[in-house]
Amino acid sequence: MEFMVLRRANQSTERGIQPPALEPGTFLRPSAQAVRLLRREGEWSEVRGPFPPRELIAGFVLLEAESREDIIEQVRWWPLFDSGAVYEIRDAGCPGNCVGFDERGTAAGTIPQRKEELTRYVVFLRSDADSESDAVPPEEVIEVMNQTNESGVQQGVLLAGEGLKGTASAARVHYANSKTSVVDGPFTEVKELIAGYWMLQAASMEEAIAWAKSYPYPQPGDITLEVREACERVSHVEFTPEMVAAEARMRAELLEAGLRNAFSKAARGG
Repeated sequence: MEFMVLRRANQSTERGIQPPALEPGTFLRPSAQAVRLLRREGEWSEVRGPFPPRELIAGFVLLEAESREDIIEQVRWWPLFDSGAVYEIRDAGCPGNCVGFDERGTAAGTIPQRKEELTRYVVFLRSDADSESDAVPPEEVIEVMNQTNESGVQQGVLLAGEGLKGTASAARVHYANSKTSVVDGPFTEVKELIAGYWMLQAASMEEAIAWAKSYPYPQPGDITLEVREACERVSHVEFTPEMVAAEARMRAELLEAGLRNAFSKAARGG
């Protein structure tokens, strides 16, 4: 199974501070450099950032796992110095037969080619009631999307793209003071959720915006997009021996707590 783990933004990431997890994932520049595109009654308008952190994603990564429980456990063991972080775990894949793609290639076997002289941009499709309910677009709409994705990769524009299932099957892992807690979906703040993304490479934000406006999105009516610039991950070499030792103690506490819970359930016959 494939999952997308989205690191929700906060004041720290909006200052450009990269979290220590999400390796190797995609980190996004603060929303001061972002643009939201609103299509209302067929007309596009643009809103420039910054935007409230609670509405934003700071970074994301696609991961394989055997089950939802397995991916949640993986995320709970990520670096614990990311205090106050919230990681949202979503099932990857859009309803119907639309096909995601990344560096592994498209359904037709085309491999995206990264051009270092171009900037990577991420176009997020914001959720609405239909995407949250996993409504399936008409087959002909999905076919056009798949064809557009394939063409975009062949033209050297698109690098990746994937849909996300609604949050009924989602979870959020909260980090606080070396402790983690898990909150199950669905999540009601639909305007803060993501329904899918595309990563493209372009010479400028304006070029990325033009591409985003031209895409044949599955929603026939109003949609909201967010265009963000991606940046390279930094290497977190600043961890001191004391910090490493403290993290080891935190992980040992988590493991001990997990074992106690397991033994307790076994004793109760759970």
